[in-house]
Amino acid sequence: MSLSSSANSECLAADPSQTLIELINRSEAQLVAAGVSFGHGTTNARDEAIWLVLWGLGLPLDTPLDDPLENPESKVNRPVTPMECAGAATILGARISTRKPAAYLTQEAWLQGVAFYVDERVIVPRSLIAELLVDGGFDYWLSPSTHKVLDLCTGNGSLAVIAAMVFPEVSVVGSDLSADALAVARINVDKHALADRIQLLASDGLNAPELKSAGPFNLILCNPPYVNADSMAALPQEYLAEPFMALDGNQAGSRDGMDFIRGLLAQAPEHLAPSGVLVLEIGNERENFEAAFPQLEVVWLETSAGDDQVLLISIDALPK
Repeated sequence: MSLSSSANSECLAADPSQTLIELINRSEAQLVAAGVSFGHGTTNARDEAIWLVLWGLGLPLDTPLDDPLENPESKVNRPVTPMECAGAATILGARISTRKPAAYLTQEAWLQGVAFYVDERVIVPRSLIAELLVDGGFDYWLSPSTHKVLDLCTGNGSLAVIAAMVFPEVSVVGSDLSADALAVARINVDKHALADRIQLLASDGLNAPELKSAGPFNLILCNPPYVNADSMAALPQEYLAEPFMALDGNQAGSRDGMDFIRGLLAQAPEHLAPSGVLVLEIGNERENFEAAFPQLEVVWLETSAGDDQVLLISIDALPK
């Protein structure tokens, strides 16, 4: 019997007085016992269990689950029927047996409170650049003349959409090498009714002539492939479910994860407007970045993950 079939059988035989919080607790324990990995919208088994259970029951992800004495709207003691339990068990079983990120199973991911369509054609959106956009983390380096933004390696288009929401007066270009990614980005641009302000272009890095004619850009955002070779070899199954080309930063033969970034930094000046800036996410690769570009003056930006994940480079600091 499969995991999901076994769980469904348990649900159908369960005490009909079972509550929502009891189902979440049991689901959390199953995720921990299965040893799944996180990092695609949640960072721990508790949050993942809440996501999967609420989705399985068709409840909003912001359903209040706090102390009912403090919040009468809390649903922690809401009864769960055996059939509802079975629905939650089905998606929980799929999460454990396939090791796919939950976002692929629900075909929805949230970034800074914005919902995005997602499937296996793109990585699950989780860029820290999104929080910097929303929190004004690099507004100091922008100006009233900021009118053109490029989201390079746009993936599902989430950063392009959030940039357009945060800066209502700008035009945004989202660019990606992958035709599949651009198809998903189109879904999200249309979902948020931003087709009049976001243009999607196919380009290998900054090489497409259409990018040159669309610029110059006051701001380039980029969450590129940057994972080094050793880390790629050790990725958990959940990450291997994502498109390889969106993660692997060694596709030109290096091992430090900086291949795409080398080309980007060499070409960026001709695509940036005067006083333009590049905001670049490099994850846990600060050591490799600094070894590859020891003379480059950058500003490290503070994020919820620390001050070594995202950096800003002005056009004046880039090699000409």
